[in-house]
Amino acid sequence: MDKAIPKKFWTKQRIILSTLVTIFAAFVIWQVAFTDKRSKLNVEVDKLTISEVSNGSFDEFIIVQGVVQPLKTIQLDAIVGGYVTQKLVEGGSMVKSGDIILRLENQSLKLNFLQSETEASRLVNDLQNTRQRLKVENFNLEKTLNDLDFQITQAKDIWNRNEKLMKTNMVSDLEYQKSKRDYDRLIKQREIEIQSQKYQQENAQLQIKQLEGTLVRTQKNVDLWRQTLENLVVRAPVSGLLSSIDVEIGSNINQGQNIGQIDDMNGFKLRSEIDEHYISRIFTGLNATMEFNNNKYNLSILKVYPEVRSGRFAVDIAFTTNSPEGIRRGQSSPIRIELGQPQKAVLLPVGGFFSDTGGNWVYVVEGDKRAIKRSISLGRKNPNYYEVLDGLKPGEKVITSSYSNYGDKEVLSF
Repeated sequence: MDKAIPKKFWTKQRIILSTLVTIFAAFVIWQVAFTDKRSKLNVEVDKLTISEVSNGSFDEFIIVQGVVQPLKTIQLDAIVGGYVTQKLVEGGSMVKSGDIILRLENQSLKLNFLQSETEASRLVNDLQNTRQRLKVENFNLEKTLNDLDFQITQAKDIWNRNEKLMKTNMVSDLEYQKSKRDYDRLIKQREIEIQSQKYQQENAQLQIKQLEGTLVRTQKNVDLWRQTLENLVVRAPVSGLLSSIDVEIGSNINQGQNIGQIDDMNGFKLRSEIDEHYISRIFTGLNATMEFNNNKYNLSILKVYPEVRSGRFAVDIAFTTNSPEGIRRGQSSPIRIELGQPQKAVLLPVGGFFSDTGGNWVYVVEGDKRAIKRSISLGRKNPNYYEVLDGLKPGEKVITSSYSNYGDKEVLSF
């Protein structure tokens, strides 16, 4: 008789199925609990720039480009206007102080000078005539007084004689009174003549004083016109290089017009333009250095131009010792401007990452297979390094090349 065999629960199929379910569940749990869910991107390590964070001395400086210029440049401006009749020196020539560069012609100035000279000559003649007239009047006064004194003496003699004869009744009273009146009239006439001549002398002296003052002013005017005519000859005010002259024969020049410039070749400076970000850090006397022909030269900020144009401002930088031999106007050279004293700091090399992150985060290399995104804080910058304030330690390695192709990925896999 057949016997019923009880059916087993854990069959081979169930065991296999349970095993598969268990493995799948374990995989899901592992994925949920232990795997890295951060966004990733595979990159080629040979296309990256990896730099090491280090401890070192942070030198705060900037590198700017300087253009060599003469230490002094003298502008040639036309003191008077006119048209050019002669051009004796061309641009690029050396000139000495007093050398004639241009000759100008201005007929109007010459006419004014002649009129002024004529007026001065007329005043000289008027002054001489007035002085001569005063002398003549003095002679006439002496002659008149001499004649009056003679007449007074005669009148007095007649009056005295008639007075004596009057006592003996040999002269009538009428004749006596007449002689007395004649005498008194001459005395009065003499006083009037003296007063009249005194007034005429005072008037003549006043005229002479006025004429002398007018003549002095007119002569100054003549001298001024003469100097103006002399300015029609344009001379070099200093010795140096006539670097430019922007006129030709026959061209008309207005008063005050710039016609060229002379460079003083006894020294040089460098003109540089600096980003406005540093305008509060740049001041007169700040130290700088440059290299020329494998030699290092010390410089200092000579002048700061505060006007900002297109985000930049200009400075003049002068050599603290003699200028380098062989340096020429218009040459350019990099200049290192020191912004502060060296200080110990954690340093991160400069790279293209900054333009993508603003210095707020970087990819830090972990092991040999990946780099992890990390927030950091950067401080000052020089052309070689950033000052690390937080987020990085010396010895760590950072990707410092551009992040423009990485988007917002948190992990870079090599």
